[in-house]
Amino acid sequence: MDVSTGMKYLDKNRFVQIRAETFQARTPFPWVNPQNLITDSGYEHLLNNLPDPELFIERFGEPRAHGQKSHDRLTLEYFDELPIAQPWKEFIGELRGPDYRNLLHRLIGTRSFTLKFHWHYTPRGCSISPHCDAQHKIASHIFYLNTERDWNPTWGGQTLLLDDKGEFPRESAPQIKDFDNIIRSKAIGNSSLLFSRRERSWHGMLPLTCPEGTFRKVFIVVINRRFTINTRLKTLWSRTTRAFHVKRT
Repeated sequence: MDVSTGMKYLDKNRFVQIRAETFQARTPFPWVNPQNLITDSGYEHLLNNLPDPELFIERFGEPRAHGQKSHDRLTLEYFDELPIAQPWKEFIGELRGPDYRNLLHRLIGTRSFTLKFHWHYTPRGCSISPHCDAQHKIASHIFYLNTERDWNPTWGGQTLLLDDKGEFPRESAPQIKDFDNIIRSKAIGNSSLLFSRRERSWHGMLPLTCPEGTFRKVFIVVINRRFTINTRLKTLWSRTTRAFHVKRT
């Protein structure tokens, strides 16, 4: 039986410092890169109990839509019976709780969402090609799990928020060099990045230059739409209409 550590992870005092108006007004789409949303002690506890890479699935060379390059990495999807350390289960329990859900509601403007959780460990040479997230996503919250003890920022790992000035259809495959305005997140230490999905919420990551055997490590909260019958029908109609238009043109 798992025994609670009694640790508190999310710093609710930091939540109130994130203003919804500021978040929504950010360009090229809503984003915030807060520091220390996790308590210092909680963050260290999570770092000291990271999931073993042997639990992860290798995902390399998988084709992506629209000709975009593969997002190569090791991935681990969370489910309640996953054999991970108790601190991570407690942290995810807090993310499922009312304080975090209220923060998301205040920023993204809806309570109609579900949460999914996963980890990515990314090795040297891998990158994230520019893309816009799928329509079922409302937002993503990336928690960065590298510190100055194991990571040099010159190796990369920053999530890049990319402004296409309305130039690229989301069904395309631009390269990072094609974007003039690039915002680099802080991606080391107790930092995270929350951003809303938009039709052109382009983001990506340059190839990592870290030593062999070193991983960029992140934990991601995916905020998905809670689909009702009506929203499912609307999504199906939108996809069918778009496919018909593409076929005719």
